[in-house]
Amino acid sequence: MILFYRFLLVTRGIKNQFNYNQTRSLVNIKLKLVKDPVLDNVVAGGWELKATCILVSMIASDPCHCLPIYRLNRRIGQLGIPNDLKVATFIRRYPNIFEELSCLDSAGTPVPWFKLTPEAEMLHQEEGSVMHSCYVDLVQRLQKFLMLTKSRILPLQTIDQLKWDLGLPHDYSETLIKNHPDLFSLVRLPDDRDGLKLVKWDWSLAVSHLEKSSAKENRTRLAFPIGFMRGFGLKRKCMKWLEEWQMLPYTSPYVDASHLDPRTDVSEKRSVGVFHELLHLTIQKKTERSNVSNLRKPLALPQKFTKVFERHPGIFYISRKGDTQTVVLREAYDRDRLIEKHPLAEIRDKYATMMRKGFLDRSRGLYKDANADHRQDVSGGLKENKMEIYESEEDSELDIISDYDSDETTDHCC
Repeated sequence: MILFYRFLLVTRGIKNQFNYNQTRSLVNIKLKLVKDPVLDNVVAGGWELKATCILVSMIASDPCHCLPIYRLNRRIGQLGIPNDLKVATFIRRYPNIFEELSCLDSAGTPVPWFKLTPEAEMLHQEEGSVMHSCYVDLVQRLQKFLMLTKSRILPLQTIDQLKWDLGLPHDYSETLIKNHPDLFSLVRLPDDRDGLKLVKWDWSLAVSHLEKSSAKENRTRLAFPIGFMRGFGLKRKCMKWLEEWQMLPYTSPYVDASHLDPRTDVSEKRSVGVFHELLHLTIQKKTERSNVSNLRKPLALPQKFTKVFERHPGIFYISRKGDTQTVVLREAYDRDRLIEKHPLAEIRDKYATMMRKGFLDRSRGLYKDANADHRQDVSGGLKENKMEIYESEEDSELDIISDYDSDETTDHCC
């Protein structure tokens, strides 16, 4: 059984961290990367869960609570679905979450429409209640994210990449931002993109998670919690370097670090601190590596800044599950369980449970029989409205029109 051990390295050493001499250059130490099956399991199914939750939000936010496939196809970039997978095919995997209908367009061609099942509607309403109760927390997460940046401004596109991880509402730009003109302002960036600017700095929020936890434990030297898999086999010279590195001054990610030499270990510790804080701002303490790849300039980081993930495998774990690289904060997990679980993480667990059940029941053919009975019961009413319910099978005849891209169908099929 894979076990984790945690240790905080010595906090003795230099008395005044601000007077530390930066002449020490970046030490060329490489720690071996070892697969962690437990954390790989945490990452597994992540993109499917994200895509499902986003689709639920899209459909639920529509006035008719029902959307045609061509409108969902246009938002495929937000879903993170692989290029070789059709949106309709993905949706049909979970018939206990999405109910499929069909409406004829002006040419008489059936167009797939999707709405939420009653069970999914109930879970979405529960999610809305949790969002409401956590509203202040979510606002502060967005504030702190902007406070990490040098100019307090980020492109909306960059925030969109991380909004799922931060727990922001699907329509945060239309709701959360507009509800707080005292905190946020939409601006036009020099490259003509839309951006979000932090209007008001909040010093009470400018405290990192590491600083808070150190204060609770009365630690004078700020060292990152480290965790390796048993049998990792850390060499003595690497252990010595890690101990010395932990004793280096900690630079808060919320203060100006322009005085640091990017070629030093002190600067690297600051980079680690920035990502340590950013991952703590996420709901599940993980994010895809690609989501942070364009944050170098906004976060005032040196070149090749994401190399800190490989250099510090005791702090971060890089999972390659799902044909992507996901960075996981080790200290946040006890094996595959989040130590501090956000209420939104509980909701996502419920979605994941529904997805597993729906996928399994569908593979057993349960929904095929149920849909056949349902069509027989309501066929008369549907014929009058030129609608019919199709089987949720990937190999059904609807796959032929799953990428239908016409706007000619009625906007009120459901």
